[in-house]
Amino acid sequence: MSVVGPRLQPTIFEQSRPGRGVARVAHPPKDALARIPADQLRSAPPGLPELSEPDLVRHYVNLSQLNYAVDAGFYPLGSCTMKWNPKINEWAARLPGFAGLHPMAPDETAQGTLQLLWELEQWLAEISGMRAVTLQPAAGAHGELAGILMVRAYHLARGDADRTEVLVPDSAHGTNPATAAMAGYTTVNIPSRPDGAVDIDAFRAALGPRTAAIMITNPSTLGLFESRIGDLIEAVHAAGALAYMDGANLNAILGRFKPGEAGFDVMHINTHKTFSTPHGGGGPGAGPVGVGERLVPFLPSPRVLREPDGTFRLERTGERPTSIGRLRTFVGSTGVLVRAYAYLCSHGAAGLAEVSDDAVLAANYLKHRLAESGAYDIPFARHCMHEFIASAATLRRATGVRTLDVAKRLLDKGFHAPTVYFPLTVEEGMLIEPTETESIETLDAFADALIEIAREAHDHPELVTEAPHGAPVRRLDEAGAARQPDLRARPTAPIDTPCPD
Repeated sequence: MSVVGPRLQPTIFEQSRPGRGVARVAHPPKDALARIPADQLRSAPPGLPELSEPDLVRHYVNLSQLNYAVDAGFYPLGSCTMKWNPKINEWAARLPGFAGLHPMAPDETAQGTLQLLWELEQWLAEISGMRAVTLQPAAGAHGELAGILMVRAYHLARGDADRTEVLVPDSAHGTNPATAAMAGYTTVNIPSRPDGAVDIDAFRAALGPRTAAIMITNPSTLGLFESRIGDLIEAVHAAGALAYMDGANLNAILGRFKPGEAGFDVMHINTHKTFSTPHGGGGPGAGPVGVGERLVPFLPSPRVLREPDGTFRLERTGERPTSIGRLRTFVGSTGVLVRAYAYLCSHGAAGLAEVSDDAVLAANYLKHRLAESGAYDIPFARHCMHEFIASAATLRRATGVRTLDVAKRLLDKGFHAPTVYFPLTVEEGMLIEPTETESIETLDAFADALIEIAREAHDHPELVTEAPHGAPVRRLDEAGAARQPDLRARPTAPIDTPCPD
């Protein structure tokens, strides 16, 4: 790794100086350490860095300024929906009645939060066309697992234990096969046709008495809406299987398509992609799951229930024996769900439909600009939804510049790179999703940057292949970091600081 400029400062351990960060306890008892049980005492002090408070604060502020964030710039990550998160939703989540509520508070003192969660369930059920919703899952992949566990419980309750396969199109989200495997199923890959749609013949050939479900992302990770979705679902149900929809791309179809009404039996919803909440960086997230009538008995517990007198309560232990059980502590990521509730209140039904219309418009505008320039291949020429695929395959053959090089050069242009090399079915692919929240000026600047990089690849390829040139660090050994990660700092030997007088 080669450092560029002074922005990358020494680590916090390298800045540490003995005695500089000693915390003092005012008038501690003389026998303070003796009062601690011997088996709870450390054999040596922890190896913590010692810094003054100003140095400590400046260190972390500097680190925060090295991060690229949606508050600082455009995030065109395809499949991730990195849209702007309104700050009023952050305010709502921090209201003391929500943020300060103890998770084990009795129902009678948590009526406001329980009402919000119950109403959010109803709204998400309406948006998705599903019969009921659980808010427990912590994120999309967790929601997938909840959905497939309910599918498994449904088949086992009917005595149909021979269904051991889950069909997954190659244009689905990458977590789908892992989810199926975690639930004990074998994944059967279904290829796409040249136009990006699911190969119906291959699908029908794989469908049979061993099929438990199909997991399909619609719109797909190719940015395409599956035009024969009705035929797929009809065939799945005729075979006795269930249809799971990955809802990560729900931002494209709000107010325009309800998966439950189309026949899907179960789907997850990424509220941290579609309905506000900062997305990425390891959290927070929430992945509510909506189900059709057949799967309602198997929803995770506890559910929020509304009593005849209008009050709310959580299900009691054992109240619904058919439940697959608890998937998350308490009722899920409540702060994230408050943000989603605030987002839905702000937009209403008409506003949500406009969100999807604008997201689809922005994606098609960007796609048209790149297609018109001829700088990149656009493998699926028909109308896309909220995201689209551009490929650097021809650029690579002509100049040696790869998609990864384009992504690194975008950093020098002031942009975060789009998703690269996903989905795997497109050579040198870039999955680009502009979302509805970016201005036309931002979209034009991003398109101009991509077009300029393609021109640089022809005129000065080393400018692209050696990028980034202005980032805090140059290119890292990404493969090495993934295979042999260095997960902790190795501080100097700790200093044995006695308890102060």
